[in-house]
Amino acid sequence: MGKETGINSAFLSPCSLYCGVCAIHIADRDNNEKLKKKLVALYKGMTPGKGTLPNSETLTTKDIHCKGCLSDDQFMHCRQCEIRDCTQEKKLEGCHQCDEFPCTLIDNFSMTVGKKVIMRAVPDRRKTGTRAWVESEEKRYHCPDCGNKVFRGAMTCNTCKTPLDLD
Repeated sequence: MGKETGINSAFLSPCSLYCGVCAIHIADRDNNEKLKKKLVALYKGMTPGKGTLPNSETLTTKDIHCKGCLSDDQFMHCRQCEIRDCTQEKKLEGCHQCDEFPCTLIDNFSMTVGKKVIMRAVPDRRKTGTRAWVESEEKRYHCPDCGNKVFRGAMTCNTCKTPLDLD
């Protein structure tokens, strides 16, 4: 971690959900209150027992902040991440270095889009290396019609309204 020149090491999530394209980080970075409200509604609206993240019922827009899951300023759900804890215990940078991938932590990941991306991104990171993985994730999250940069999980481009399926 942190050895890659020009890469924000705080964004190198162990699960390979690259933090640079995370809606929480982008909403915080851009101080986008509209996006923060949508994210609060998303987390609060998750079905209990089928993806509810602990403490989501008390979530407010003030909780929508993160500088990356390996930073000192983490989103509340990133702070309680069992995947990060597991890789730290195993002294690994991430799941891409683990012989047990995919494991029950991945199988039980509470967000469908996140699990889908993990299952795509970990093998890619393993095969191509961290720098190429970061570059790939940065390139992936752009609208194919207008080129607008979007975040992971975006269903439509916020500029031209093109439907998206980038994950």
